[in-house]
Formats: sequence, C-alpha cells, structure tokens
Amino acid sequence: MLNQSDLNFLQGKIQELRSALFFSQNSSLLRISTSIVTILKVDELGQIWFFVPRPRQALHEFDREFPVKLDFFRKGKRFFLHLTGKAFIVTDPEEINSLLYDEIKERVADHMVLIKVKMTKADYFESSLPADHAGWWRDLRSQIHAWLFNTRPGYKPYYLESPLPRLSYGQVV
Repeated sequence: MLNQSDLNFLQGKIQELRSALFFSQNSSLLRISTSIVTILKVDELGQIWFFVPRPRQALHEFDREFPVKLDFFRKGKRFFLHLTGKAFIVTDPEEINSLLYDEIKERVADHMVLIKVKMTKADYFESSLPADHAGWWRDLRSQIHAWLFNTRPGYKPYYLESPLPRLSYGQVV
C-alpha cells in the first residue's frame, strides 16, 4: 500500500499528464483493445478511472478483471510514468452515476466502457533534457563515447536462454 505522500505525488503527476496508452495484458481470447485513454479521476485508494471504447462483442463475454499496463507521457514534459495494475470493468449504475455528469451519461452508455485500475506498480522516470551549457557538454561527451565504443546509454541486454552448446569435430548430436 502506498503511503499518502507517494499517492499524492502520483495523483498529481497522472493529472498533469492526463492521457495514457492502455494495454490489456490478459491471456484470454477476448480482450479489450489497446487504446489512448483520458483519465477521469485518481481516487484516494489509488484507483484510476477512465473510459475505453466499447468492444463489438457482448461485454459479459470479457473477463471482469484482468492485468493492464498504462504508459503515461506527454510531449514537452520532462517525465513519464509506466503503471501496472489490475483493471475492473465497471457495470454498476451507481458507480457510473457517481462519476458522470448527466449530459455525457447517455453518450457513454452506448459507446464507452468504464474501467477502474487498482495500481500495483508505478515506475516514474525523469528525462534528462540538457537545459544548460554543462548539460550540452555532457550530452556531447556521451554521444562521442557511444560512437567510439558502440554503446547505448541506459541499455543493457539480458539473455534469458543459454546459447546452443558447442560441438567438437566429429561429435554427433
């Protein structure tokens, strides 16, 4: 569980960015499609509320809860967020009515589905944009180092499978 200061920090950053890419990460045959979402609210329990386009299939055929990933970013901002959590499809009319204004309730009922996501992990990243002369020099130095030694900053490959075993001359597999 997040402490209140961390939750307030995340709420502020999410409200500042407002838009995210929504990825459903369940393994079922039917899943909510990837889309750009606009955040309605981040409540005091760490739940993020937003709408996704209603799928063509009947809503009861989808899993009611499933893992998701939300990638928040906005051009010109010096930070971005990657959130993972558990999403819940909200169909209870009382929950929907508590969030919406009357003029958009009708429009949303036919074309959109309300989703709430309980955050389980949040990764906050600040980008390092060179703002001054010292930043410019550091950026130039890292580019020269990358060019000379063929490296990329912030990149480290991980090999999950071991390479094939070497065979000696005359050995049969």
